[in-house]
Amino acid sequence: MTAPETPTPPFHEDTPRHVPKTEYKFSHVTTQRYLPTPGKAPGWPFAEIGHWKIDVNATSADWIAELRDWRREHLARIGFDDANYRRPELQWAQRNFVHAQMMCEDRYFYDPVEGKYTVDRYLDDLEERFGGLDSVLIWYVYPNIGIDDRNQFDMAADLPGGLDGLKSAVDDFHRRGVRVFLPTMPWDHGSRDQGEPDWKAVAKIVKHVGADGINGDTYNGVPRAFFDACDALGQPVVVQPESTISAEEHLIWNVQSWGKKAPNEVIPPVAKFKWLEPRHMINYENRWGRDRNHDLQYIFFNGVGYNAWENIWGLWNQFTPRDAESLRRIAGIERQFAPLMVSRDWTPYFPTLQAGVFASRFPGHGQVLWTLVNRNEYEVAGESLSVPHAEGRRYFDLWQGGEVQPLLQGDQAIIEMDLEGRGFGALLALDAGTSVEGLDAFLARMAELARVPLHTFSRRWQAIPQQITEMAATAPSAQAPEGMVSIPAGEFLFVVGGIEIEGQTWEGLDVQYPWENSARRQHRRRMQMKAFHIDRHPVTNAQFKRFLDASGYAPRDAHNFLRDWDNGAPRAGWENKPVTWVALEDARAYAAWAGKRLPHEWEWQYAAQGTDGRLYPWGNDWRADAVPPVNRERFLLPPADVDAHPQGASPFGVEDLIGNVWQWTDEYADEHTRAGILRGGSAYQPQTSHWYFPQAYRLDQHGKYLLMAPSKDRSGMLGFRCVVDAE
Repeated sequence: MTAPETPTPPFHEDTPRHVPKTEYKFSHVTTQRYLPTPGKAPGWPFAEIGHWKIDVNATSADWIAELRDWRREHLARIGFDDANYRRPELQWAQRNFVHAQMMCEDRYFYDPVEGKYTVDRYLDDLEERFGGLDSVLIWYVYPNIGIDDRNQFDMAADLPGGLDGLKSAVDDFHRRGVRVFLPTMPWDHGSRDQGEPDWKAVAKIVKHVGADGINGDTYNGVPRAFFDACDALGQPVVVQPESTISAEEHLIWNVQSWGKKAPNEVIPPVAKFKWLEPRHMINYENRWGRDRNHDLQYIFFNGVGYNAWENIWGLWNQFTPRDAESLRRIAGIERQFAPLMVSRDWTPYFPTLQAGVFASRFPGHGQVLWTLVNRNEYEVAGESLSVPHAEGRRYFDLWQGGEVQPLLQGDQAIIEMDLEGRGFGALLALDAGTSVEGLDAFLARMAELARVPLHTFSRRWQAIPQQITEMAATAPSAQAPEGMVSIPAGEFLFVVGGIEIEGQTWEGLDVQYPWENSARRQHRRRMQMKAFHIDRHPVTNAQFKRFLDASGYAPRDAHNFLRDWDNGAPRAGWENKPVTWVALEDARAYAAWAGKRLPHEWEWQYAAQGTDGRLYPWGNDWRADAVPPVNRERFLLPPADVDAHPQGASPFGVEDLIGNVWQWTDEYADEHTRAGILRGGSAYQPQTSHWYFPQAYRLDQHGKYLLMAPSKDRSGMLGFRCVVDAE
């Protein structure tokens, strides 16, 4: 948000009602998301100290007049054409008030035990908690992309059942009246080359599965090429950029966008692109917010929607009960009066009679809706609005769910309303002879909800618990079996941190070890380790082939299983390379057949690090000759043989621990997400973006790999080694 170029003095409480017209100079407002607010003291360093002196009512008329002039000029400057807002097949976006980015790994969306999509379970939960969705973004790419050379389109094809499976999930959403977006990201040009432009590739997937929209990850306006590519296939879509539209001409075909980080000030801000084109739907997003009250007041004041995003790359950031209930009531009003929310004559900062209460006016034929937000921490009751009155006009308090009788003073109706602290209100005025379909039933629903005030719902946020997946002990062995190394009992200081790209140090990030009370990024524990035996090298292709021949093992979900083998056998010369393209379930099956188990993460680290806290198995300084060469190409190269770098051995003589292929260890799960903890990193480092799955070569780092189903979890850079318990 950019302030006016000429600072104006603060408006004091004794400022005359009719003040000289303020020069706001909106013409220079170009790339900002939010418009300067009326009556604010731009450039004044003590605005927060003196905010109580601001009189929005005294300046809003001039502000709106200036803003309307600016809008006319600005639309002319960008050559605005509203044809796409008039297209019937795209107008659903104007009613898309509650949207959610959903991780495909969410256990409410896919049941890995049953091996099926569970869309009804996912939607039923949201219906119960905050009133449900209008659209969903099915997210299947980040943060796992980059663990191997599969690109963003491969990640869609590797979903359970492939693209046909994805189509079945899309069909289930459509059956429930929920529209579906799919993602695209411009930064994915370090993985496998698709051989065609992104817009053509994603358009084919959209067409195949019947999706309704495309979300442009990191895009400042989704390029026209995506919109046109889908049109060319007869599958028109709503394109939705994640970031702020920068080239404002994009508003012409980006009929929807996300909004982010609205300033949390006393005066609620106005969304710039909503003002330019009131039919442009914004889904406000604040993924890391724990208290979303400001977000919800912002969307209600502007008449826009919300991105109800809770599963953030595996961290469950659930709405508090109060925020969930607030969203239910806001969305109910916006859906019931959707045509008014896109009124061309929408006016923010309609004068109110209570300090700290702000209103927007949404007029339509024979009716007007006002949405109100109370920015005060305390309840405001009594006379709240003075609105124009006409004979026979009726008034309804939509938030409380009942008709109200105004105090008539000349041509004005004085409306009394009760607004909770940090709460909401809504008033509907109906002219004589005007009716609203379903109004009585809607008022009854709102009255029932209003019986439980928002302040009775908890505002407390807390992380949900995670549990480690238990591993059964093996039959104890006094001696190290062939190919294994004995690790003695001893004291071990286990220090490790997750290398997730996002999440800062939020509680709930990374994992929760059995001795911790919540998940967090950094971990430290002094442990008394029992003796055990561990494979000197990762399990090889030759060893895994013997397992298959002896056991007849065949996974239920075989997609990508041993993908780099030829006709059921390792490629010639690959026998001594680590087996890859094996899911956690496949690795466990091998271990059980061999009388072994997978290592706990702290066992893996103890075997790699010894007791001196070294950063790498060989010491504290990086040695390029102790690991395979780094691969920065757009395609995978064969892993090194497991015994090719003995100089990389640990103090106990365990080899090939880092830099060749990642290795499975423990699994953790909470109510919504499963994840495998990966150790050792790999030789593959895709370039062009910092968003790819990060490496964890240091022994005090681990990777967290979100789990969905074997078809998607298997990777060309992920193998394993085993452990046997010692007597």
